[in-house]
Amino acid sequence: MIYSILLQAQSTGSGMPMQLLFMGAIIAVFYFFMIRPQQKKAKDQKKFVEEIKKGDYIVTIGGMHGRIAEIEEDTFIIEVERGGRIKFSKSSISLDSTKAVAGKKTTAS
Repeated sequence: MIYSILLQAQSTGSGMPMQLLFMGAIIAVFYFFMIRPQQKKAKDQKKFVEEIKKGDYIVTIGGMHGRIAEIEEDTFIIEVERGGRIKFSKSSISLDSTKAVAGKKTTAS
């Protein structure tokens, strides 16, 4: 019985490089299809937030639409309809929604 177990252990030893290669391929797929795109999106979001200026039209993550009235260090004030002003954190700007709404405004004009 022990002899048969030892024989099985020796025969599976040749498959070890293939298992390592397979695991490496799985890690590479996760990196290129999940981690890398997420890092790129975070980098684009940060760049977008750093480049906003007074007068830009934005949409917050919560769906609030408005124009930038004032910019402070890590916050901004947006002006909404009828002169209302609301203070938000810069991290609440939605890059995707702002681009989508800006695209619709330019094509409709």
